[in-house]
Amino acid sequence: MPEKGGGEHLRKLKRYKPTKFKAKTSTYDKEAADYAVGFVECLSHTKGTWAGKPFELIDWQEQIIRDVFGMLKPNGYRQFNTAYIEIPKKMGKSELAAAVALLLCCGDGEERAEVYGCAADRQQATIVFDVAADMVRMCPALNKRVKILASQKRIIFAPTNSFYQVLSAEAYSKHGFNIHGVVFDELHTQPNRKLFDVMTKGSGDARMQPLYFLITTAGTDTNSICYETHQKAKDILEGRKHDETFYPVIYGAEETDDWTDPKVWKKANPSLDITVGIDKVKAACESAQQNPAEENSFRQLRLNQWVKQAIRWMPMDKWDACAFPVNEESLKGRACYGGLDLSSTMDITAFVLVFPPEDENDKYVVLPYFWVPEETLDLRVRRDHVPYDTWQKIGKIETTEGNVVHYGYIEKFIEQLGEKYNIREIAFDRWGAVQMVQNLEGMGFTVIPFGQGFKDMSPPTKELMKLTLEQKIAHGGHPVLRWMMDNIFIRSDPAGNVKADKEKSTEKIDGAIATIMALDRSLRNDGAINSIYDQRGLLVL
Repeated sequence: MPEKGGGEHLRKLKRYKPTKFKAKTSTYDKEAADYAVGFVECLSHTKGTWAGKPFELIDWQEQIIRDVFGMLKPNGYRQFNTAYIEIPKKMGKSELAAAVALLLCCGDGEERAEVYGCAADRQQATIVFDVAADMVRMCPALNKRVKILASQKRIIFAPTNSFYQVLSAEAYSKHGFNIHGVVFDELHTQPNRKLFDVMTKGSGDARMQPLYFLITTAGTDTNSICYETHQKAKDILEGRKHDETFYPVIYGAEETDDWTDPKVWKKANPSLDITVGIDKVKAACESAQQNPAEENSFRQLRLNQWVKQAIRWMPMDKWDACAFPVNEESLKGRACYGGLDLSSTMDITAFVLVFPPEDENDKYVVLPYFWVPEETLDLRVRRDHVPYDTWQKIGKIETTEGNVVHYGYIEKFIEQLGEKYNIREIAFDRWGAVQMVQNLEGMGFTVIPFGQGFKDMSPPTKELMKLTLEQKIAHGGHPVLRWMMDNIFIRSDPAGNVKADKEKSTEKIDGAIATIMALDRSLRNDGAINSIYDQRGLLVL
């Protein structure tokens, strides 16, 4: 498997430092970690120049093994039950996946352990199996105790009656799994989420420490199970979400990185010059520069970038720079415009007020309000791994009675806001808000339907970005609105119009949509007879 690249020696892990995702109650059990590392290093490489040589773990591989197998809860079982490793090709993925599958099957002390190797199709699933079977053949201690059924793609470990079995998305039965371990190879190639759901939801319940080891290169389909998991891993890595059972590792280049820069290759490829020579990457890069059609494939496979994807739109450092304090009292009586995104009954309802500036030095002030049903709050925290409960405690999100959003309560709330501020107009998504709109009109509000297509959404979306970059907006650093801004993905049409892509934005963006609608009304009416867009021309991003 490893090629001799620039002839580097193996980089070993000099000093192990436990992962920052170690839970407060967990301890690092050096003995358990040493055992797992020792087991893997008794195996041999099976391919290429290094075939037959001991499987010495490279520093980043050893870090993963120690973190996953050495981090134990107070009851002595493993803290992490899901490890997500996203890494470019030729980094030693198949070998690491095969070694983990054998460790779970033959070295984990579990009686009748069921370990499954999953992939998109039989051919793909066979790759890791063949590596594992060769590792068994080359290891005398295992070879004595293991039976390889090559035609069934099954390995049986006789002492505990455990097995490792290959499954593919095209052929698996629906039930009867009692899983101790699953190794998913190239998760991004899964055609749908069926196999993933069958393997990960509930099938390991009878075991004390099932492990789902997901290893993949970046993909291209942002509506896939892999992208969903990638987003979760990214959110955990960047501190937006918290899940003590999930261990995330992503090696890759950022969207903004220069893909032709060798430093970027180094950052994205932790085994560069060990398992793959830098000359190989250099040649692939030069070829991609000559032929633009190869650029995406180079970025996806060599730099582990999700290409062809909608791009996370808001640069959060720029948004955070607009966290100017908002004094609600000083806004009393001032003209403002509302945006209302009701979403469905289960979702978050958002109402945002935008106050246009009163003079040159003033900013557009954003005042957001959010509601969720009280009864579903705890469920949401557990399901979405988003701190709604904390936000509620600090008064940044309100709950309404029952298990669906109580519209009457929200209408009442908006009515009270109307007594405090001069709400000139309320824009709303014209879908699904009929009754509420009538009620608000009955209270004397001017309510304006707002289309969600490119035509209506593009100008204020671009304008919001412009005002953010110019620091002409003040939002007081509202945490819920920040989270939603960060969730936005943008879709553009051939004419260069943009709008928030609700499908790609896997997380909630209701508050951001409500802000964009309120801003639009504010810009159109702000002391100008004509549209402000006509006056200043559009910013094309």
